Amino acid sequence: MSNYEKYVQAFVRALNISEEEVTSATYKEGDWDSVGHMILIGEIEDAYGIELDTDDIININSFEEGKNILKKYDIEM
Repeated sequence: MSNYEKYVQAFVRALNISEEEVTSATYKEGDWDSVGHMILIGEIEDAYGIELDTDDIININSFEEGKNILKKYDIEM
């Protein structure tokens, strides 16, 4: 599974949304509330074997922004 596929699946599992909805997902819309956010962070950390720092956890507020943040951890999509 590619890094991109892992990332998409983290959103699908954490937020209970379809793959088609993932790219437009933003924090505080639909199922992406504070609980969903923490589940998402756990899914991302598990998928890549990393631990995100607090600022990065807070700043992941959209699908696209999360991809940008993961670059800091040498995870390329």
